[in-house]
Amino acid sequence: MKAYVFPGQGSQFTGMGRDLYESDPKVKELFEKANEILGYRITDIMFEGSADDLRQTKVTQPAVFLHSVAEALTIKDFKPDMVAGHSLGEFSALVASGAIAFEDGLKLVYARAMAMQRACEMRPSTMAAVINLPDEKVEEVCRGFKDVVPANYNCPGQLVISGPVDEIQEACKAMKVAGAKRALPLPVGGGFHSPLMEPARQELAEAIEKTQFHTPICPVYQNVDALPHTSPAEIKENLLKQLTSPVKWTQTVMNMTKDGATEYAELGPGAVLEGLIKKCNPDAIF
Repeated sequence: MKAYVFPGQGSQFTGMGRDLYESDPKVKELFEKANEILGYRITDIMFEGSADDLRQTKVTQPAVFLHSVAEALTIKDFKPDMVAGHSLGEFSALVASGAIAFEDGLKLVYARAMAMQRACEMRPSTMAAVINLPDEKVEEVCRGFKDVVPANYNCPGQLVISGPVDEIQEACKAMKVAGAKRALPLPVGGGFHSPLMEPARQELAEAIEKTQFHTPICPVYQNVDALPHTSPAEIKENLLKQLTSPVKWTQTVMNMTKDGATEYAELGPGAVLEGLIKKCNPDAIF
């Protein structure tokens, strides 16, 4: 069985999507439609913008989403057995699987990006990667802090934590004392996938409630519980929880493998997920 996976924020690069735009009329049409919906030419920034330009909140998330959906569009007779996306990538997975329309997905992604930016401005927060420490130990250390939580279960030995800037700095020290090989703050704008994103969740909830969800063409393994879903109501509910809940990517890969996935394809810029999946399942084929 084959699983298609979609990356999240951080995989963007200058020139992303240009080859698809120039070689496939369907992709060009999709990209131009995105420019129209967003009200600015995101394609110009994707193709020619600097790394700093691409890091802008209003650019990064829709750019990665657009690139990922475009790659799915180029696959003839796209019939995945299962799909999943890491954080932002879940929106790409939902569009690719037919659970939501492209236009709705793009509008939600843009609304999500702006809501997250506003939440970050309300309280300075950040994330940190903890390397070579068992998940259970990371969770234990987090419990010693008021607002530090596990945010991304990326693969065995790599867990990202979220929280206020000052607490994350102290938590990194505590992780090293507990035996972590490394614990380093990440260059991100806020403490994503944590209760600190509650204002953003409330803001995005209104947009999600207005969006029409459909039965996808295959199971969608969602971040909040790492389980397969085909019910539009369940998919919608899980998407509402996503901003304030950890991304259970390790568990997702384990469950997809258990359910028969042997081959994976990463659709979108970069190959971050390929590396993570290989660490979860060394026998995975790409």
